[in-house]
Amino acid sequence: MNSTDTNQMKILATKARRGAIVGTFNAKSGHPGGSLSAADIFTYLYFKEMNVDPENPSWTDRDRFVLSKGHCCPSLYAVLALKGFFDMSELEKLRHVGAMLQGHPDMKGTPGIDMSTGSLGQGISAACGMALCAKIDNKDYRVYTVLGDGECEEGEVWEAAMFAAHKGLDNLCVIVDSNGLQIDGTVAEVGGVEPLDKKFESFGFNVLKIDGHNFDEIEAALNNARETKGMPTAIIAKTTKGKGVSFMENQVGWHGKAPNAEEYEIALKELDAQLKELEG
Repeated sequence: MNSTDTNQMKILATKARRGAIVGTFNAKSGHPGGSLSAADIFTYLYFKEMNVDPENPSWTDRDRFVLSKGHCCPSLYAVLALKGFFDMSELEKLRHVGAMLQGHPDMKGTPGIDMSTGSLGQGISAACGMALCAKIDNKDYRVYTVLGDGECEEGEVWEAAMFAAHKGLDNLCVIVDSNGLQIDGTVAEVGGVEPLDKKFESFGFNVLKIDGHNFDEIEAALNNARETKGMPTAIIAKTTKGKGVSFMENQVGWHGKAPNAEEYEIALKELDAQLKELEG
């Protein structure tokens, strides 16, 4: 990516992080930590990688995206709003009764959501089904799914991985948001999922390891995935939980806790300062 494109991606990702903070604060609940860590990945997918149309969310030939770690939807919602699927004001109604944006993605109520998720492990399974459907129908669309590294403790993830490789789903790209933390502590202490790269390789995946906050590395990995034939790709993206908000970074307590009024103001001040610097 050239420097202008990279800077624009950083601006959009910072706005997505800001949207996630606005959403969780107004909801008085939610999951800011993992939303912030995945914001760069969501931003690149929707603004550079995926073929989607906000004016026609159900377009048959669109690329599909499944947020397997569905609780981290606040920053995905922000990216969808920035892309034009719905108005940014919807973020302020996150998790409210009757609102468009609920605590986990709802494909029936939210434009741009391709699969309802929340029960960990099921999202990647649905993504496999979508990718197989494209093969059966001779369609060119690709399917992307983002998992958490803690989510990879679920057995269903590996059932799906076995299926994807067995069916040669080279139109499927699995991205693991590897921030090292989950609700009960570090992933290493709770489930010990490493080495994730070797595990996916043993299941028959093309595997890449990247810095999940580096847009050049994200771009190179997704290009590699698109060019790889005969097998699915898994991208292990090393990230920082709570990225962009200093007091949330690498703090397990921010997995599923909303900021209070004071914390909200501090977070917005930090993100707004980052935006000001990026926008020059």
